[in-house]
Amino acid sequence: MELIVLGCSGSYGAPGGGACSGYLVREGSTVIWVDCGNGTFAHLQQHVDVADVSAVVLTHEHPDHCVDIYGLHVMYRYGLERTGLPVYAPDGLEQRLGGLVTDWGKAFDWNVVDDDSAVTIGDLALQFSRTDHPPPTYAVQLTAGGRRLVYTADTGPGWSPDVFGAGADLVLSEATYQVGHTGASWHLTARDAGAAARDAKAKRLMLTHLWPQLDPLVSVEEGSEAYGDAVILAAPHMVSTV
Repeated sequence: MELIVLGCSGSYGAPGGGACSGYLVREGSTVIWVDCGNGTFAHLQQHVDVADVSAVVLTHEHPDHCVDIYGLHVMYRYGLERTGLPVYAPDGLEQRLGGLVTDWGKAFDWNVVDDDSAVTIGDLALQFSRTDHPPPTYAVQLTAGGRRLVYTADTGPGWSPDVFGAGADLVLSEATYQVGHTGASWHLTARDAGAAARDAKAKRLMLTHLWPQLDPLVSVEEGSEAYGDAVILAAPHMVSTV
């Protein structure tokens, strides 16, 4: 299983073209775009042919996780002239995002996910879990060949990746804040992310969704100390094997 980071900036784009949340997960011929934050569609096209995307997952409705679905819609519907791309998203998101388009046409096949939803897309099995974050937000576990990737999406400390079971091969965790530099209670510090991954016995931890005004090296230090081992810092275009 391969993970490609398309963007990892938390809540708004970072200077120098730092895109917001977006990731490609590939296994065999299956390509899943998880979160379509602003700036990620341009990055996606540097890694895959858009026509090869198997499905899209939107974890929640905040713009830094979904707004590039609009660019995909235009290209898919009018450029590629294709229909029926599966999109998995929380209930009501199709209608709320649809307020900015005349209509979606038949470009997308919208599917609702909720807590404990599970679906198989090609070579990948997906399971969802409601996180500690408003509005309704769903972490996702992607499994293939006995390997497990857990993406926390956005969450506060009231949720943990251990809901999917201990020992994930990689936890991709939001780590918005740092000790002494916190904000909304529905996001994690790097230390929170490290502690949660440690308790869930994750084999590796990658920090993402960092607040652009904070020094990422401090986040790495705090996350590594809490995790008990060196963590990985997400960066646009980073490619990792799970």
